[in-house]
Amino acid sequence: MNLIIDIGNSLQKIAVFNNDEVVYCQSFPKITTKIIASVFKQFSIQNAILSSVAEADTQVVEFIDKHSKLICYSCKTKLPIKILYKTPETLGLDRIANAVGAAALFPNKNVLSIQAGTCLVFDFVNEKREYLGGSISPGLKMRFNALHAQTKNLPLLKLPEIEPDFIGMDTNSSIYCGVMHGIKHEINGFIEDYIADYKNITIIITGGNANYLQKLIKNTIFAAPNVVMKGLNEIIKYNE
Repeated sequence: MNLIIDIGNSLQKIAVFNNDEVVYCQSFPKITTKIIASVFKQFSIQNAILSSVAEADTQVVEFIDKHSKLICYSCKTKLPIKILYKTPETLGLDRIANAVGAAALFPNKNVLSIQAGTCLVFDFVNEKREYLGGSISPGLKMRFNALHAQTKNLPLLKLPEIEPDFIGMDTNSSIYCGVMHGIKHEINGFIEDYIADYKNITIIITGGNANYLQKLIKNTIFAAPNVVMKGLNEIIKYNE
């Protein structure tokens, strides 16, 4: 079995794969040695991969390395896709793993993957398994936070339960309108641009706000949880 550790901006995630099947997946505010030891006790782990956008806990890394064959994922790790990004050394490892996962889910197709989390990230892999790049903009929570933090009088709002009206009639509804309809038009506009250039295209959405945003998108789109974890598992398999 393969152990996947993904330390992101907001959460730290653990997954266990039995071949291509996810048999365990859990998120934590912080992964500890105790948590990792419990996972190793439950499952027969042979291989592991660690992906981190922040500094990983040294004791956790040492424990995993001692009890399995560990890949410390970096820009030098061998990949099952070709990276055509102009500055691969600056490319986020989560974006690469997401692209690998998307290509594995939909082989021989152009795939546009939308990560709706801390940031709103678009990543594109063509039918030749070539990663071309994409875009990065603020995610939903970041947009609400920025309006509050960068102004004197605008309140900090949470996600609305329903889609707001197109015209805001007070300050709160104006913020909801701007943020929610703004991100909706951004997503739909990008999708239309990709469709115009790439006819045989599959569009997927993943990340913490995927289910929330999926209903705002007018094009056919597939919710695909754990794409990054899927990609990291594919990278383990490719490096065996």
